Amino acid sequence: MIIGCLLLMQAPVWAGTNDMPLLRPNDLVVCGDDKIQVYDDAAARRGEAILTWSWQANEAKGQLPEEYFGMLRSLDDCKPVRGNTQLLVTSSSGATLLLDVATKRILFYAKTPMAHSADLLPGGFVAVVNSTHTAGNSLELYDGRIPEKVLYKDTLYSGHGAVWVTEQQELFALGFDSLLVYRLQDVRTATPRLEKVRVFPLPDEGGHELSLTSSNQLLVSTHHHVWLMDMQTGRFTPLEPLKDHANIKSANYDAATGALVYTIAEESWWTHHVYGVNPDFRIEIPDMRAYKVRVVPKP
Repeated sequence: MIIGCLLLMQAPVWAGTNDMPLLRPNDLVVCGDDKIQVYDDAAARRGEAILTWSWQANEAKGQLPEEYFGMLRSLDDCKPVRGNTQLLVTSSSGATLLLDVATKRILFYAKTPMAHSADLLPGGFVAVVNSTHTAGNSLELYDGRIPEKVLYKDTLYSGHGAVWVTEQQELFALGFDSLLVYRLQDVRTATPRLEKVRVFPLPDEGGHELSLTSSNQLLVSTHHHVWLMDMQTGRFTPLEPLKDHANIKSANYDAATGALVYTIAEESWWTHHVYGVNPDFRIEIPDMRAYKVRVVPKP
């Protein structure tokens, strides 16, 4: 079965397996433990948790080497990608996956120690940031058609966020006390790599969440605050609704509308709730130690 999976992944990862996305814009993708659950947007904003799609690691039996199931115990990011037809999934237990939503097929996998986030880059490349681990504290680059093969690696202490910004053709990678900016180089050679071009010191330690709010602005959370960062000037300003909130694990902010959806650690590193501002709401996720929520973007 694993051989069949490897043969499948020789096809380009961007070739969609479904014509219409199952993930609808503004729906909420929540991950934690070994689960991903999607909730209806309109119901959530009324305070109701209506499940529309779900996945659990054991559904990948026969598609992954057996050792991976121990590495999928603590999913910590679940980004909709490829026009919302796929999910890019990381686990702090040591793995990264690309998952097709319609078929639930695994399209890519890699062992990534203490992975906390990832993003897709042009050409089918996958960038993964790894947090504190003897084999982690790194930014890694993969070809999404080749499982487990690291193409490039750079040091990044306490890696927690990865965001590719299409307008700038740059990757932003968040560490403990800095935000690093990379450009993809040598993609038509046997040794593609990422070139570090800028470093922005954080206004506070403990970089955790990194997400795109507009074409020129990022949201950054640290241990005790949440910031908006201008990508051109490097200026950090407090995000008013959450500016003094500690332990924000994920935040999705629409700069155009002011809508905000987030998770905050309420029991150690996890929560049973997802919160919203503008409109204000709270939904309960009773059967999962939820870590991050992602708002499905407009494709």
